[in-house]
Amino acid sequence: MVEELVTAGVTLASVGVVYAMAAARVVKQYERGVVFRLGRLRPEVRGAGFTMVVPFVDKLRKVNMQIVTMPVPAQEGITRDNVTVRVDAVVYFKVVDAADALVQVEDYRFAVSQMAQTSLRSIIGKSDLDDLLSNREKLNQGLELMIDSPSIGWGVQIDRVEIKDVSLPETMKRSMARQAEADRERRARIINADAELQASKKLAEAAEQMSEQPAALQLRLLQTVVAVAAEKNSTLVLPFPVELLRFLERAAPAAPAAPAAPVTPVAPVAPQPVQEQLPPAEPHSDPEPE
Repeated sequence: MVEELVTAGVTLASVGVVYAMAAARVVKQYERGVVFRLGRLRPEVRGAGFTMVVPFVDKLRKVNMQIVTMPVPAQEGITRDNVTVRVDAVVYFKVVDAADALVQVEDYRFAVSQMAQTSLRSIIGKSDLDDLLSNREKLNQGLELMIDSPSIGWGVQIDRVEIKDVSLPETMKRSMARQAEADRERRARIINADAELQASKKLAEAAEQMSEQPAALQLRLLQTVVAVAAEKNSTLVLPFPVELLRFLERAAPAAPAAPAAPVTPVAPVAPQPVQEQLPPAEPHSDPEPE
């Protein structure tokens, strides 16, 4: 009798251990457990920690609640200004309702991926090339709104969408490079012209100041000689301004005038008679007798 009781107790204990092992579940901190009892969804969602289910009756599905980083494959499209581009992006999303993520959509990851690809192709067709290159923040917001609208009923929340890269054709790259080069050349010419204008104004002021004090021109010339001589050149070519010559001419004392040479009187020359030349006489012939 005692042996039978011991055997029954051991059997019950073994069955209890097996049942506990079959019913025990552990849900991690970043997961939520959704229980289906005979195929029907249970209203309560199991939180993190140890939990129990009915073996062979309940089925526990764990849903990851972390933010998922999903790359969107590169999509090729034509922009609004008829430029063919390839754009790839990345989507950050997370599950906010574990029950809806399992019940409302078959595979929420695949659904979000397909929706992101479709929305990316749509945003390419609605945008210009300049917007894709320089105004990405606005496009990211529009793309996030397009993906987030249908995913609300899936228990998924789109956290952020970023356009990673925009690939352009080689011909378009060369055209943009030429445009940028022309624009930089235009700005360089404007800057040079502005510098010449400012320099001419300063030189005009300096010339006006030197015209009041001519000695300043000679001092400036000596400074130029000193600057050139510092290079240790064997040959020195120095321009000599005409204004400096004029200044030296005005500064030099006037030289005494040389005595005039005596003038020798010249005897008057008597006029010689002019012979009048007469034209030669014509020969005269007598008329013949009749």
